[in-house]
Amino acid sequence: MKNAVGGHDGRVGDLAAAGCSSNQEIKTTDDRTIVTDGKPKVDSDTGLVSYKDAHTGRTEQINRDKITNMSELDN
Repeated sequence: MKNAVGGHDGRVGDLAAAGCSSNQEIKTTDDRTIVTDGKPKVDSDTGLVSYKDAHTGRTEQINRDKITNMSELDN
């Protein structure tokens, strides 16, 4: 599903630019689901997506190529 990832068809970048402040769900290529606290930030220069993990409270990063889908959660 690489066509559903920013850098391939722009969806990750679109989410970051949309101004959403609610939690997001990130689906990864290894079938993990990450829930973020607020919207992730995409660094287009490095390809990294930074987010605050809603479960641990820690700030984490993931390579955009490891993301299959990002969607806003109903909070």
